[in-house]
Amino acid sequence: MSPRVVDPVARRQEVAEAVFRVVVRDGVEQASLRNVAVEAGLAIGSIRHYFDSHDDMIIFAVEALIHSIDQRVFAHVQALTDRSDPRRPAERVLSETLPLDDRRRDEAVLWLAFVTAARTRPSLLPHAERLYDGLRKLCHRALTVMSEAGTVATGLDLVLESERLASLLDGLTVGGVLHPDRMTPDLMVSVLRRHLDSLR
Repeated sequence: MSPRVVDPVARRQEVAEAVFRVVVRDGVEQASLRNVAVEAGLAIGSIRHYFDSHDDMIIFAVEALIHSIDQRVFAHVQALTDRSDPRRPAERVLSETLPLDDRRRDEAVLWLAFVTAARTRPSLLPHAERLYDGLRKLCHRALTVMSEAGTVATGLDLVLESERLASLLDGLTVGGVLHPDRMTPDLMVSVLRRHLDSLR
């Protein structure tokens, strides 16, 4: 009987998903090669076959997270060109960054865990900065579309307003992760909507 052929791309993704489950449940510190191997149902040697080191595994997981968020968010970006009421498409797109359901909450938990870990793990810092910059670029794009459609006040400093909007989204995300009973999905969306409406 011939040996089973393992798709290395699929196997690395399986490991990344095991990293996600461990980090969401127990934190980055517990995402050791051994714990991830147990979570994935693999021998630790199998993990080492696909990743040179623990850092390599964690970095791959962070990149997989960024890719997943980018795919989901940018699938909605085309809606920004809806000129009937650009504030609502912007609200829908920006809401994709908030922990409004189980999937987005898990992503927010991972985002918070990884960017916090980057403070003391230099190998994670470039990836944390990509997440930071990506949100600000998304905010700038949304506000630019709104400005071009005339649905925000004239003369706004879009760079400053993008930073303000991104900071609001960051704060809502942290609140939604740490205090989900108080910072509910309805409240997060209401705060975002109020902010966008205030720019008119």
